[in-house]
Formats: sequence, C-alpha cells, structure tokens
Amino acid sequence: MQDAAKLAHQIADGQRRALARAITLVESARPDHRAEAQALFADLPKGREALRIGLSGTPGVGKSTLIESFGLKLTAQRLRVAVLAVDPSSARSGGSILGDKTRMEQLSRDPNAFIRPSPSQTQLGGVARRTREVVQLCEAAGFDVVLIETVGVGQSETMVAEMSDVFALLMAPAGGDELQGVKRGIMEIADLIVVNKADGDLKPAAMRTCADYMGALKLLRRRVQDPEGFPKALMVSALEDRGLDDMWEEIKQLANWRKEHGHWAARRAAQAQHWFDEELRLGLEALLTGTDGTRALVAEGRKVVADGTVTPAEAAARVLKHLQKGAKSTVNAG
Repeated sequence: MQDAAKLAHQIADGQRRALARAITLVESARPDHRAEAQALFADLPKGREALRIGLSGTPGVGKSTLIESFGLKLTAQRLRVAVLAVDPSSARSGGSILGDKTRMEQLSRDPNAFIRPSPSQTQLGGVARRTREVVQLCEAAGFDVVLIETVGVGQSETMVAEMSDVFALLMAPAGGDELQGVKRGIMEIADLIVVNKADGDLKPAAMRTCADYMGALKLLRRRVQDPEGFPKALMVSALEDRGLDDMWEEIKQLANWRKEHGHWAARRAAQAQHWFDEELRLGLEALLTGTDGTRALVAEGRKVVADGTVTPAEAAARVLKHLQKGAKSTVNAG
C-alpha cells in the first residue's frame, strides 16, 4: 500500500481508483491496515462536506431502482453522487452478493457517479462497520451527495440515521401493516416517508398509503430539529421518473433549514460522539479476547453456561471481575 499522504492527495484530486483503494483499506480489519487508515484520515483535506442521505426500506420496495433514477437526476444537475450500498452477509458463510452495480447499470456508467457495495458482515443496524469512514472518504474526494442504502428495514435498521443528514424511509403501496413492528424504531427517526411504485394499477393504493402515513406522522411529537410540516410523506414512481424532483426539493429544504438554525452542525457533532462511543465499545469487546488469560476465562464461561452449571449473568460477572482486577493492577503499577 502506497504512503498515506500520496493516497490522500490522489483522493483530494478526485481520482476514483485511489478512492476505491482507500475504501478497501478502511474496510480491512487487519491491525496494520487500520493503522494505515488512521494515517490516511489525518492527511485528508478538512472542511469538505457532502449532503448525506440515508435510505432504507422493506425488501422489494425498489430501493435500487429509486436510487438509480434519483442519482441520474442529480448527476444531470452536475452534482457528483456517491452511492454506498450495504449488502446483507450470509450468517453461515459470511459472503455477500454485492450486486448493486448490476442493478444500477445506467448510474454505474455515469462519470459523475461512484457506486460502492459493501458487505454488512456481522454489523447490525443495516450498515457496514466502516460505512461512516467511507462517507468521509467520499466527502474528501469532492462528492456533493452521498446516498447510503441499508440492507433493509427492521428494529435495528436505525444506525444509518447516525451517519446521515436526512433519512428517507421507502415504502411500497398498501404496506401500512409492514411498519407495525418497527414504527417506533423507524418512523420516529425518518425525515421523509417515500411511497414508491406510485404508478399503474398501484397508484390508487399508493395514494391511500401515503395518506395513511401522513395521518400517522401528525400523531408524532414534532422534533426540535424539524421545520413545520416535517417529517412528511410523499409519493414517487422511480420507474416512471415522477415525484423525484419533489423529493429532492423536500430534502434540500430540510437540509437548508437545519443549517440556518444550527441543527446541521449540532447533529453532526452528536453523530461524532455516537461513533466515538461505538468505537470505544467495540474496542473494549476486543479486549475480552486480547490476552491468553481472558480468552481462557471466556472459553470456560461459555462452557459452564452451555452445561447449565452456571447462569450467564454469573459467568459474565466472573469475566468482568477478572478484567477489573487487571485494570486496577495496571493503574497501581503506573
């Protein structure tokens, strides 16, 4: 891998191959690659910001079709668009299809667009562990808009809101019942509910569904970071390219209002704190298997829990007590 300063300079110049290499580096879990990635971020230009738009939705809602149509509309306005598509990983093999480029054939050929599929691996929340860092790379490369597509919708598919400026939830016509189990986790954080496939025989159903969501959103308490009328629901047809202009105008209106009223910067600051806490948590989890003694204690705990001789809570308490003793010994030695 070439030195970080040179790679950072190439990214700042908008070189797509350099950006692709940097994303591969950032997504690697190897300790030496993580060190190189941190050096790379230190050399990247500061102050470049893109509009980060998170998109999630139920399977089959047409996320890829909508993103392609929406992305082409943005590139037609001479905006540079990056699409970060997170594919689900197999729980058995750990593999992913990573086929989003094939589903966005026109957009993938657009010189003003960049599409990068990534595996979710074991990460919950609908995004890959390093997606936020990839967003930063795209901003450093000069992209104007970053579209973050999650693997799907569910109780845990809210992590994308912690890395986006505007979060859009895509729904299919007559899908009102689909949100019964997730509305607390999703509707409360969505800025826009976009009813897709509002065309052909599905158009009347789309109109009813959109009206239902508009009524449901009125029951939610207004958030301080939203102007009057938000969150809101609207209809689009990605297939017939209708409603996408309205969707873009709503996104811009919301983003501009938040910038003018100080919510944009406050939101990004809160997101940075969230990801600090997340990295700290993951690092502490890694310490559980960082030494031979701890690894042995964890293995023993798993064994006695499986045997039923010790409760999970008691076994976990033993490991935590061991870690606390180690931490105290380190402090006293210092």
